[in-house]
Amino acid sequence: MRIAVVGATGMVGEVMLKVLAERNFPVTELIPVASEKSVGKLIEFKGKSYPVVGMQTAVDMKADIALFSAGGETSLEWAPKFAAAGTTVIDNSSAWRMDPSKKLIVPEINAVSLTKEDKIIANPNCSTIQMVLVLAPLHKKYNIKRVVVSTYQSITGTGVKAVEQLENEYAGVQGEMAYKYPIHRNAIPQCDSFEENGYTKEEMKLVRETQKILDDKTIAVTATAVRVPIVGGHSEAVNVQFSNDFVVSDIQSLLHHTDGVVVQDNNDTYTYPMPMYAQGKDDVFVGRIRRDESQANTLNMWIVADNLRKGAATNTIQIAEYLVASKLV
Repeated sequence: MRIAVVGATGMVGEVMLKVLAERNFPVTELIPVASEKSVGKLIEFKGKSYPVVGMQTAVDMKADIALFSAGGETSLEWAPKFAAAGTTVIDNSSAWRMDPSKKLIVPEINAVSLTKEDKIIANPNCSTIQMVLVLAPLHKKYNIKRVVVSTYQSITGTGVKAVEQLENEYAGVQGEMAYKYPIHRNAIPQCDSFEENGYTKEEMKLVRETQKILDDKTIAVTATAVRVPIVGGHSEAVNVQFSNDFVVSDIQSLLHHTDGVVVQDNNDTYTYPMPMYAQGKDDVFVGRIRRDESQANTLNMWIVADNLRKGAATNTIQIAEYLVASKLV
């Protein structure tokens, strides 16, 4: 099993390598791929060193699976070239997510739709993955009409530059800015660039991707995405209106039995999800589950996950695991 990791030297790429090793994915040969300036650099993986190669070299090496985390433009240019060479691409960028010919996969929800013909598979946005993993079983049982989500997103979603900005500001050092404003002791109500409707791309990803993954365009979704000075993961306040009424304890029980979801919900012991506990873990954590008393059939929840793991690297590798287990590669 020859596995290419495209963007191996980046933040998500490094986590991918870590998760591949942790989950004991059957890698017989690793092909680390990065930009020309990183070619030749050695990457350590399971006690062996592998030299970083450039894009064309990687295409020519005909990997079985290529895990992409190198940005949208790179994916648009290179994913089809890998696919043409017979490699199955699982792409972390936004490049293919809303392409009607490409599948947008959260394995616990819709991996069963994958076939051998799917040579480019899209990995959803980090904030979408953690939300839909919780919403999917609820939609099946109670039928979701509307979702209102406010996100509190980790700076790691922006990348290394943002982490360095926070560290510099914390230390009182002038340095390169990943954001237009300081992030230390601040909250920036903008994740990604603005679209014409006044929403950011991140907010619209939550709308469009949720409808595509749950395969229901009737679900109304509205979002506000905020960047906060947190490293451990993304948090979301989610308000869900259903067609049918529910009992809160039934919701808790249903989520407790959902793969990949951990319920942390006990007010007596002050137990609820927080990014400091989610960091480094693959599960999605949900708590503060309570009825919205202002509107019928409506629920409030708090959802937290490590955006670099389940929100990116782990979800990608779980897709790869499904492909291998189902003999689709």
